[in-house]
Amino acid sequence: MATTDKASPRDRLLDAAAELFYRDGVSIGVEALCRSAGVSKRSMYQLFDSKDEVLAASLERRAPGYAARLMPGPDDAGTPRERILYVFEQMEKSSTAPAYMGCPFLAVLVELKDPEHPASAVARAVKGTLQEAFRAQAELGGAHDPALLARQLMLIFDGASARAGAKLESLDGLTVETVRTLLDAAGVA
Repeated sequence: MATTDKASPRDRLLDAAAELFYRDGVSIGVEALCRSAGVSKRSMYQLFDSKDEVLAASLERRAPGYAARLMPGPDDAGTPRERILYVFEQMEKSSTAPAYMGCPFLAVLVELKDPEHPASAVARAVKGTLQEAFRAQAELGGAHDPALLARQLMLIFDGASARAGAKLESLDGLTVETVRTLLDAAGVA
């Protein structure tokens, strides 16, 4: 991982954590994390109480950029249907990158299996925000049951990102077409 001398030790740790935890999983050791960040363990523990806190902070830091890449902006025009489909189009585009390994927030939830872990709380909040965005658009689009549709969209999103991240599936329009069918059935205009 490339770091700059101008970045603070905290920023270098969070950058390294985001990269390593996504690529190698949350079991990466403190020594490897600090080595990658060019920060001593002592410095890490002065900045954070634990590796768990580094993981949670790196996810919090990553969340706004992740949402900005997926979600249409507040000023972007489009029907609720188009706004929902946009998310899946963006996911499909992201999934073609060689380094794509699925949704980083879902990966943390699956790997940790601990709902009380601070990183799990961050990941659940990010996933909850996406589900709420789906629900709001479904409601605006006239869905018969916006909350149910939002849950169904999350299943498609998480399942597709996991399969693409594991290199089991090339999405190539598959999720977008699946979502179109679901939106039609739900009555979303």
